[in-house]
Amino acid sequence: MAANKKGKEARARILLLDDDQEFLELYEDLLQELPSKPDVRTTATGSRALAILDSEPIRLFLCDLKMPKMDGLQVLSIVRRKFPKLRTVVLTSLHDEQFRSRAYALGVDMYWQKPATQQETRMFLECMESLLGRDEQSGFRGVHSKSLVDIIQLECLSQSSSVLKITHSSTVGKIWIEHGELVDAEVEDIRGEAAFHRILAWKTGGFESLPPEPNRERTIEKAYNALLLEVAQTMDESIASQTDFLAKSPFSRLEKEEGLEFAVLTRIEDSEPIASRGLEEPGRMAEWTRSALNRFRTLGDSLNIGDVQFIDAQGTSRRMGLGQCTDSELCLGWKNDLSAVEVREKTKKILSTWGS
Repeated sequence: MAANKKGKEARARILLLDDDQEFLELYEDLLQELPSKPDVRTTATGSRALAILDSEPIRLFLCDLKMPKMDGLQVLSIVRRKFPKLRTVVLTSLHDEQFRSRAYALGVDMYWQKPATQQETRMFLECMESLLGRDEQSGFRGVHSKSLVDIIQLECLSQSSSVLKITHSSTVGKIWIEHGELVDAEVEDIRGEAAFHRILAWKTGGFESLPPEPNRERTIEKAYNALLLEVAQTMDESIASQTDFLAKSPFSRLEKEEGLEFAVLTRIEDSEPIASRGLEEPGRMAEWTRSALNRFRTLGDSLNIGDVQFIDAQGTSRRMGLGQCTDSELCLGWKNDLSAVEVREKTKKILSTWGS
């Protein structure tokens, strides 16, 4: 008996909230047949769902929207505040894009119309199994932190129609999806597949789900899974190239530099860091580096004093060294007890070594 109890506790636990008792019974049986054999709990009221979440370790919460007394959006709002790591899915019969946008704004992982065919049911169950298999710490949350590849795949699998607005630094891109198919993509003056590839190359940014635009001119003809496969292959090649580049570069030897606290390397054409050391969030430092170097280049041009070779500066907590090396920009943070001459010489040495 003890062994059986332990085995049950080790299974992922799903909570399903819906005021339709027949639907609860049907989907309780369906979800229990997933490959991971989850333990499925059901309830018909929002208050009872919150009580279960307070008392039991739930991995995945499925919630209807239209319910008496406390509706699904109210429940999800409370769940988001109290259980920020909980996987949440809307499962509803409502065909309303405003509800859908509001649900995604609350941070749900997926929004599903209740399946009407065997194919839709199969896709839904595959997605639920995928969510159950994701590690809590490495998953993506809400529209503000989802992986682009994952959110597009989920949108297409659920046959959704929407416009995804993605913000990366000061650049805004949009991807149009109609009934589960990619229709168009746009960033700056680029459209179609080229824009899609450029947007998918962004590693960070914010998401916003906008209402669909059914009359959008179609510029993408390839199936979404083919395009996502191309993106994945490009990413793999980029990672392999970057790994080889870093292994052969002086960056691999920076940890031996006395007095060096951090280093951030970026490509000149992109503020996104390709390598960093000593910083948990190098993105902001990379953007500042690019901005500072650009301002000094502009100043150099206006004064006719030539190209900027490197910059050294002193802050309240550390000294900084910035410069360009071949096709990259490097920002170095040095301990404040080093002298200006030491920082300048160390920075110049690293930059010259990199460029050789």
